Amino acid sequence: MKQILVLGGGAAGIVAAIAAAEENPDCSVLLLEKNPRIGKKLLATGNGRCNLDNETISPAYYFTSDQKTAAKILENMAHCDPLDWFRRHGLLFRSDESGRVYPYSNQASDVLNLLLDWLERCSVEVRCDCTVSGINRKGRGYQVIANGEPIYADAVICAMGGKAGPQFGTDGFALDFAQRCGCRIQQPYPCLVPLNCNKKQISGLSGIRVKGEVSLYDGQRLIHKENGEIQFTDYGISGIAVFQLSGFLNRLRQAEIHLDLFPQWSELELCRFLMERSRLFPNGSVSDFMTGLLHHRVGIAVWKACGLGKEERKLSTLSPEEWGKLAHGLKQWRFSELSPTDWKNAQTTGGGIALSQLESDSFQLRGCDGLYFVGETVDCTGFCGGYNLHWAFGSALMAAKHAVNYLRTVPKTAGKKKKR
Repeated sequence: MKQILVLGGGAAGIVAAIAAAEENPDCSVLLLEKNPRIGKKLLATGNGRCNLDNETISPAYYFTSDQKTAAKILENMAHCDPLDWFRRHGLLFRSDESGRVYPYSNQASDVLNLLLDWLERCSVEVRCDCTVSGINRKGRGYQVIANGEPIYADAVICAMGGKAGPQFGTDGFALDFAQRCGCRIQQPYPCLVPLNCNKKQISGLSGIRVKGEVSLYDGQRLIHKENGEIQFTDYGISGIAVFQLSGFLNRLRQAEIHLDLFPQWSELELCRFLMERSRLFPNGSVSDFMTGLLHHRVGIAVWKACGLGKEERKLSTLSPEEWGKLAHGLKQWRFSELSPTDWKNAQTTGGGIALSQLESDSFQLRGCDGLYFVGETVDCTGFCGGYNLHWAFGSALMAAKHAVNYLRTVPKTAGKKKKR
């Protein structure tokens, strides 16, 4: 009996195993996972709600070193339609105002339980606590070494993740494994991750959250901007808006983030508002002035960043030019010395297998018939909002379909037909 071997029991691996078994019930599908159970990271996605897709899929929402190939792959991926696949497998879902798609129950556990049920229905064999250490070509198939023992497969789908989230069992082995298979790797980096910054700029702000427009600059050049929440930590800045910007950081030389706390007003309008407001506090300090406007510690931090003197200074002593300086600081509060925090804080892995190494309609490794790499191991990482699970599920479906078609060209191997 012909066998498809799926390496990795995360989002991509589970869907690949189910899809392969459904495409050809006469082949054997074996799923190997190094953790004690499968789907561990899937349970944490979307803060436990499983943001499984987005209504607006576009190359503009993906970080990659090869935008042209990514666009072609995403176009091909649309034909397999991951959301329709889930619909046909019994999942009801809904979208929020931003186009993010969630299971109707808002429970990631429901998505995983549904997938576990389909694995059983399709008679996919799952082996956990199984560590893969090598792969070799054998005839028209492959010999994979797992827990020190050889396993033969006619086709292999590698879905072992990247380096992000080592607490979920990912340690970067997949990228080393891919290199051993002859893949060219784009340097991996933590993506969708909080950022370290100059500690003096955030002193005393840990735990405070503000909303505004967050812009990333490379010197004087605007790279990208996001509206949303920013959270201050003891090491730097966090929040979804910051996560989105973090994916651009690895290619910049003079990265700096500007935070606009009042994006609804121009700098001139804000200056006029501040001067008018100061009349309510004729003998007040900056702390008094910020009450009801911003968290007073945030206001004081901007005040100091503008070089306006001690926080006890009376507002009545400020000149019009100094009010303009404060307005400018509130519109362009700057954070420098940016760097990503560690892999444990990263939601996903940037970089990975170069897209040019894979067939754009199947994720098959060029020159290696029947060997596929899908999901996070590949150099295409999405923004927050369901883009990464779309990539994981879509790449899995494409690889599974191609693997089954490939098996039809492979001579039959000895073995008994499994019962259904």
